[in-house]
Amino acid sequence: MAAAAVIALVIIVALVVLVASLSVRLVQQYQRGVVFRFGRVLERIRQPGFQLIVPVADRMVRVSMQTTVIGVPAQGVITRDNVTLTVDAVVYYRVVDPVKVLVNVRDYPSAVLQVAQTALRSVIGKADLDTLLRDRDRINAELKSVIDAPTEKPWGLLIERVEVKDVSLPEGMKRSMSRQAEAERERRARVIAADGEYQASRRLADASRAMANTPGAYQLRLLQTVVDVAAEKNSTLVMPFPVELLRFFDRLAGGEGDRARPAGQAGQSPAEQAGQGPAEQAPSLGPVTENVAAAAADGDGRRPAP
Repeated sequence: MAAAAVIALVIIVALVVLVASLSVRLVQQYQRGVVFRFGRVLERIRQPGFQLIVPVADRMVRVSMQTTVIGVPAQGVITRDNVTLTVDAVVYYRVVDPVKVLVNVRDYPSAVLQVAQTALRSVIGKADLDTLLRDRDRINAELKSVIDAPTEKPWGLLIERVEVKDVSLPEGMKRSMSRQAEAERERRARVIAADGEYQASRRLADASRAMANTPGAYQLRLLQTVVDVAAEKNSTLVMPFPVELLRFFDRLAGGEGDRARPAGQAGQSPAEQAGQGPAEQAPSLGPVTENVAAAAADGDGRRPAP
């Protein structure tokens, strides 16, 4: 009797342990448990900790609520301005409704990846190259909205962030963009230099007007120039000579030449004074030309013998 009682007690304990092992489930902090009872989903979501289920009748599936990162493979895309390039991206998403993730979609990581590839091709194809390179934030926001539309409510997923990781351009396009950037830099440099010249000319004009109102300023400026040249420790000293003084001597020399000529013949050449115009003056023939002319007058066309 005692042995039978012990055996029965052992069997009962074993059954209790088996039922407990089949009934107790552990849910981690970053997980949520979804219980299926005879294939139907129970409304209550099991929170982290020890959870009890009905053996054989219930089956619990744990769903991770952590943010998942997937990399979108490089996609060959043609932009709106017909530029062929390769673009890859990164998608950050997490589960917000464990029931929809398990019931409405199968293998949701793969489904998110396929939607991200399609959205990447669609969004990049609608943008031009300059927008893609310059306004990356707008492209990322548009990608997020396009991927989030079919995944949040139907699948219970939230797209937290989408970023275009790399844009690979053809070598010819890279060279063209380098030349364009170089030309733009050169244009800016020329504009800045021209603006500097314009400002310098304005300052010089103001300085010339100020010096014109003060005659002694010219002499002071001349002395300052001499000091600057002498400070170089050279043996040659260059003194500026006023151009107006040269013009004065030129006019003075021209006036004395006109007074030296007789009245009524000033400014005329000797041929004009003789009553002959420039075209009426007899040309001066050299010795060779005179011999040729004499032979032609004789009629033989040859030079006379000496």
